[in-house]
Amino acid sequence: MGIAVRVNWLWIFLYGKKQKAVVPLIAGIALCVVPYFIANVYILVTVGVLLMAIPFFVRI
Repeated sequence: MGIAVRVNWLWIFLYGKKQKAVVPLIAGIALCVVPYFIANVYILVTVGVLLMAIPFFVRI
C-alpha cells in the first residue's frame, strides 16, 4: 500500500509542477508530509483520499 501512495503523490506533484498548477503541487506535497503527522490508519486513508480528490475538483 505504501508504494501505491508514494507513486500517487509523486504523480500529482509532478503533474502540478509540469502544468504550473498550484493545487496539484500543494496536494502532492501534502500527501508526502501528512503520513508523518497522522498515526491512525483510518484517518490517514480518509485524509489521503481527500487530498487525492482535491486536484480533480478545485481548479485555480
